[in-house]
Amino acid sequence: MTTQTVHFYVLGRVQGVGYRVWTVRTARQLHLSGWVRNRINGHVEILAQGSAQSIELFQNMCLTGPAWSRVRQLQAVTIPDTVLPPVQEGFFEQKPTV
Repeated sequence: MTTQTVHFYVLGRVQGVGYRVWTVRTARQLHLSGWVRNRINGHVEILAQGSAQSIELFQNMCLTGPAWSRVRQLQAVTIPDTVLPPVQEGFFEQKPTV
């Protein structure tokens, strides 16, 4: 199985609507590893690692997010395997705002 690491920036109404909690729950259901955090500029930042199929499904789900969110744009950058070491499998956490 091929593992992918993708860095996402989610723009729109994504803070104060449960987006981070939803992200953690969704990522864990898809057996992804990584983290999510709010950015001081109002965006949400996500680093996700897992199977290519799970990452693709996760990306599509992030376009909608939880009920109260309104995603305007989702930027995704695939990170080469040589840049970051693997994250502990199945460990997905919410980090503090930066």
